[in-house]
Amino acid sequence: MPPRVERRRRWPYFTGALVLIVIAAAVAVGVALKASKPSLTADPVALAKVALPLGGARIESLSAVTGPANNQVPVYLSGKQIWPSKRINAGETLTIDVVLRRPGWNSWLTGKTQRLELTLTAPRAHLLNHYMTVSSGQPLRLQFAQPVATFSAGSSPSSLHRQDLAAPQSEVTLARTAQAGTIWVAAAPRSWEKSKAALVSWFPAGAATSALATPAPGSTIKADTPITLTFSKPVKQVLGNAMPPVTPITQGTWHTVNDRTIVFRPEGFGYGLGANVMIGLPKGVNLVGAKPVGDPTWGPWKVPAGSTARLQQLLSVLGYLPLRFHYSGSGPGPSIAAQEAAAVKAPAGSYSWRYPNTPSQLRNMWAPGTFGEMTKAAIMSFENTNGMTADGVPGPAVWKALITAAAEGHSNTFGYTIVLVSEGSPESQSTWHDGKTVVSGAVNTGIPAAPTAQGVFAVFEHAPSVTMSGTNPDGSHYSDPGVPWVSYFNGGDALHGFLRGSYGSAQSLGCVEMPYSEAHDVYQYTPIGTLVDVQ
Repeated sequence: MPPRVERRRRWPYFTGALVLIVIAAAVAVGVALKASKPSLTADPVALAKVALPLGGARIESLSAVTGPANNQVPVYLSGKQIWPSKRINAGETLTIDVVLRRPGWNSWLTGKTQRLELTLTAPRAHLLNHYMTVSSGQPLRLQFAQPVATFSAGSSPSSLHRQDLAAPQSEVTLARTAQAGTIWVAAAPRSWEKSKAALVSWFPAGAATSALATPAPGSTIKADTPITLTFSKPVKQVLGNAMPPVTPITQGTWHTVNDRTIVFRPEGFGYGLGANVMIGLPKGVNLVGAKPVGDPTWGPWKVPAGSTARLQQLLSVLGYLPLRFHYSGSGPGPSIAAQEAAAVKAPAGSYSWRYPNTPSQLRNMWAPGTFGEMTKAAIMSFENTNGMTADGVPGPAVWKALITAAAEGHSNTFGYTIVLVSEGSPESQSTWHDGKTVVSGAVNTGIPAAPTAQGVFAVFEHAPSVTMSGTNPDGSHYSDPGVPWVSYFNGGDALHGFLRGSYGSAQSLGCVEMPYSEAHDVYQYTPIGTLVDVQ
């Protein structure tokens, strides 16, 4: 019997090899999984895009923040793209944070979670030219340094009309509405952006220098409205080192906005209420939309005058009328701007008589909101008290002084007077001051050939002694020196002292004559702005 040969068992070797192969494959997969990294990058259309790793993963969280305070920006995922849920300012810097979670079977190789972070800046649109010359009949062609996906235009930053373009483009064409002008535009490279408006100015083609004014020449403006001038050529080339003069002379300064634009900013009371504002430009400069008022002055712009209603309110508050004014509420604020606004649009309120026994003649002539002799006289009294020419005209200087007096509490300390002259029989006068009759007595008024005018008049001249001269009804000339205690109220008619044998009848040439002592006493109560009522 041949010897038995014993065979070696080979299955352990095969098993070991298989194990090695499996291990090698697992290692290879692990290496591949590790080599396949997720990514978070900027996107040419959306805000960003995320690429998931080999072996799969899910997005566990997605967020975006902006600014030093890390303000949250709402975002969402659409496919692989990340989009903002609301519009983002062009040029704004954002940080996007994505957290991924891997499936459990391979998390032992690559980790359960992985965080991706990306900081990016939303792109801006750059307009190539803010100042253009445009030939007649041609549209406005706005060119950008890179294609824009959205475009807005309007007459002001708050009135922009936005449109998303069908495809991004580098040039936008607009219809031209005038020979020259300005328009506000805003554009952005991405549809999900919003951008600040920029001003574009266009001028007629040609060699002449043009200027655009904002507000437009001829406009009604406020006393503190800035006036902006934009030139078709650099400011230095047009004006040299001198800024344009502004009339009336106004507290304020010119500011350079850029090499083509300057702005005048009024200060304090500005141009003044009722002012016609003009700006002097060099000869040869065409101010678009304006007619030259006199070389080299252009304009004007008109500041509304203060209302009669507000004028009466201030005169009452300051004690130059025999009434008190009561605001319906707190009244205007103390600032100059608030007071000037109230001057144009008077606040609501009501009046009451300052004195309980005000003469009926005075009550009957009061007309709120109507400019009559009573209001004119009060202005004259205010002007006289404050060292101004007492003409009764509420010009810019008067409004400025009234507002200042009200702000500083400089009220009338003299009181209120009316002189009531009666041409009855006998003729007499009664001088009423601050609620009581202070002087009364007989007077002489004008003869039929030279009568004293009847009506209500304001005293416009006040002198302790004058020389009166003129022509008598018979043609002869007269000259009376040293006439005392004179208060002129209508042309040559005046209250004054004059020596007569009697008083109480028509004897003068139009004046109201009184005995010297009576005239002296009346004179103390009849400064400029006093009302004289002849009946």
